[in-house]
Amino acid sequence: MASLPNEPLPVDPFIREIVDSLRRSRAVVVSAQPGAGKTTRIPPALVDDLNNDDRLILLQPRRVAARAVAQRIADERRWTIGNEIGWHIRLERRFGPRTRLLVATEGMLTARLQQDPLLSDFRTIVLDEFHERSIHADLALALSKQAWRARDDLRIVVMSATLDTAAVSSFLDGCPVVEIPGARHPLEISYSPGVSVPDAVQRAVSSSSGDVLCFLPGVFEIRRAIDDIIARGVSRDVEVTPLHGSLDATAQDLALRPSRDSRRRVIVSTNVAETSVTVPGVTVVVDSGLHKVARYDAERGIDSLEVERITADSADQRAGRAARTAPGSAIRLWGSRDRLRPHREPEIHRIDLAAAALDIIAWGGHPRELEWFEAPADERITAALSLLERLGAIRGGALTETGTAMQRLPLHPRLGRMLVAADGAWPIAQACAILHRSGCAVIGDTLGPETDTVQG
Repeated sequence: MASLPNEPLPVDPFIREIVDSLRRSRAVVVSAQPGAGKTTRIPPALVDDLNNDDRLILLQPRRVAARAVAQRIADERRWTIGNEIGWHIRLERRFGPRTRLLVATEGMLTARLQQDPLLSDFRTIVLDEFHERSIHADLALALSKQAWRARDDLRIVVMSATLDTAAVSSFLDGCPVVEIPGARHPLEISYSPGVSVPDAVQRAVSSSSGDVLCFLPGVFEIRRAIDDIIARGVSRDVEVTPLHGSLDATAQDLALRPSRDSRRRVIVSTNVAETSVTVPGVTVVVDSGLHKVARYDAERGIDSLEVERITADSADQRAGRAARTAPGSAIRLWGSRDRLRPHREPEIHRIDLAAAALDIIAWGGHPRELEWFEAPADERITAALSLLERLGAIRGGALTETGTAMQRLPLHPRLGRMLVAADGAWPIAQACAILHRSGCAVIGDTLGPETDTVQG
């Protein structure tokens, strides 16, 4: 095994145990607290354990994280993006024939499995941040398990910071679980109910020497907060930077790198900075306690984004961003007696399943027969299949020519059907884009949670 980089991380002493467990069982569950280094250290160590021609795919729930993680691993290992390591996200590919570690969003794996159910190009699948329980992660795990059962050389690693490890281990035939401690630096948490984000930022800037990371639910709230911060004069001595999934790659990279002129920074972000991504220099987190969640809207028959309170595990993840590299503090803009739900609700129980059902059928299975990690309610599968029948995407449980065309589009099936029927006409494409951005179909981090569709 190649030597690890010089900077020690909590995960390092556990690398050998993880590798040995994977050799014995072909599957392992890794539970690691924020700051342990699991995302950047475990996958390249597993690549070292492969034969020279074998490859590993590392799944990330967000495009921002996929690119940032690939770059961080490349820097640590002195690898080159597009050569030894690369990424594959919606509308962007940076990998080649020599790439041995591919960082991809979860939907990219589903697209590959649809084309090759045995996933012949890879020896190891690593699902990171599985606790976020996106529909794409659940689908990726379910389809990966089928390939894992069919191939005796395929390996699966499921990693998370907050996770019911016993349930995942049981799903993977009782595979080993490795628990890794996290935070290396002290973290002070304070509560400030009723305080605005600009006021909290002003306090954080005046009482600390590091950068400040603010969590807000969406792009609109970010823009408004930045305007307020600038209007109060807080920005005279600091650089105020947005971070969300709808920014282009250059703007995202700007937020994830130290300030060029050594000024302090205030990064105002959606939950894209909650996991995997390390924003350098942050010692204070200001947490609004809110995020945008996709939920099925029965009246409109599609998903919409709703602002809701975050869960306790999400609050812990956010606070942990402040103590990654030095002692830090977190200012929570709610009361200390407020009780948050302990864990986030899996998407599979709260969003429209039509797109997932379409992908499963395109893969060659059936949503009712798939071995889910946590199966959705039968009536929700019925509703999804009924919608696909009405849209002409399936007939008798099989994919139609129309359904094949719809499945290739990065849109909710309702919008995809509109675009197919219009043969891509510009006015309809514009209407689909507007509906997509309004949150009627949750694809990408335009207003809230960021995830790629399963189409490649």
